[in-house]
Amino acid sequence: MTVIPESHRDILEKKGFAHVATIGPGGEPQSHPVWYGWDGEALLISATPAKQRIQNLRRFPRIAVSIQDPDDPYRYLEIRGPVEIEPDPRHAFIDSLAKKYSGVGRYEYDPPGTERLIVRIIPEHTTSQ
Repeated sequence: MTVIPESHRDILEKKGFAHVATIGPGGEPQSHPVWYGWDGEALLISATPAKQRIQNLRRFPRIAVSIQDPDDPYRYLEIRGPVEIEPDPRHAFIDSLAKKYSGVGRYEYDPPGTERLIVRIIPEHTTSQ
């Protein structure tokens, strides 16, 4: 059973930005805006292995994510929980995000040979307004 409130599930299908918060190497919080997807059970983000957020998550695999409704800035959904990191060898997920956010079928900003990862955020706790 999901902890996402029915009243805020629509935010997960919109083209907003998710601000992911991780714990940095010195214990300080770090926040990064990212594109996101929703598979019905987990929030998904994409990153390359060199990104600081991936290094942070490998060290401490928990995250907080805040998504502001792009249609109503006073409405938001925060999701907290553990993460699972898996490869995206064919770049299918990042390409799906490029389609969602840019209307193009392929993400073209990575140099050739760039490795992509999918971060699955398992919702354990939410807050919303």
